[in-house]
Amino acid sequence: MQSLVSAILAQVGGIVLGKPQEIRLALACLLAKGHILIEDLPGMGKTTLAQVLAKTLGLSYQRTQFTSDLLPADVIGISIFNPESKKFELHQGPIFNQVVLSDEINRASPKTQSALLEAMEEHQVSIDGTTYVLPQPFFVIATQNPLIHAGTYPLPESQLDRFMMRISLGFPDIAAEKQILMSESSHDSYKKLQPCVDTSKLIAMQSMVSQVTVSDNIIEYVIALNHVSRRQGFAGRPLSPRAGQALVSAAKAWAFMAERTYVIPEDIQTVFGAVCQHRLESAATRFGDHAEKVSNQVIAQVNVLNPFNT
Repeated sequence: MQSLVSAILAQVGGIVLGKPQEIRLALACLLAKGHILIEDLPGMGKTTLAQVLAKTLGLSYQRTQFTSDLLPADVIGISIFNPESKKFELHQGPIFNQVVLSDEINRASPKTQSALLEAMEEHQVSIDGTTYVLPQPFFVIATQNPLIHAGTYPLPESQLDRFMMRISLGFPDIAAEKQILMSESSHDSYKKLQPCVDTSKLIAMQSMVSQVTVSDNIIEYVIALNHVSRRQGFAGRPLSPRAGQALVSAAKAWAFMAERTYVIPEDIQTVFGAVCQHRLESAATRFGDHAEKVSNQVIAQVNVLNPFNT
């Protein structure tokens, strides 16, 4: 399976240049059966990363451009009466794909954003009182622009919490940017890609990730990190048990990609920012690098060897 991981990373890295850490985080998120939010300025490669990941994993895929007039039915589908059969028939929305790219998700209204909640949490949708199971595996890859941009709505905390990770690509370094400017359009190169895995192999990889061992000491370390965020006077929002579950799952995927069958504290620390920073964010920590400082502060306050003696 490690050869497949290497092939996926190499193919995605050949299109999304100069971002090996961000690509590894995104792949770890998907192997851990999580959804990922990619936040950055326009033109930084957010949509390209999502498209390349979907193509490389060989899954059914559809992109939805979120706009202010997008309705929930445009995402999940709607029942329309067929006069010939005299029955209502479901016209499936883009949510009925294995990979759903919600592009610029924070340009849609909160009502439309909330249409994804049931799908992301329970892998099913309810339409006119009927529940429909979504295909497996099921991933939501969403992109969003910074909230300081005009025409954006903040994602509610309940929506943010459904995303296992939030990552940001940032500006490329000089060498990567030079290569980007000299290469052909990323849109054309993305279309030429061939899948590195099929559905059965991807599910097998996810099963192997779930079997990665997590010791009692690692669990206590995660609990201690959560409890630091719950102290009175803490600058951000407290981490919930769901955040702890996401942290453990992401760390197991990171360990699997590092060819280990067990999680070490460094795995937790590596994925902590991507998993927890958007959960820790409050109104006071939303802008600039303050949110990153808050997440680093949580890590710094917990002793790895004796987590509850801090």
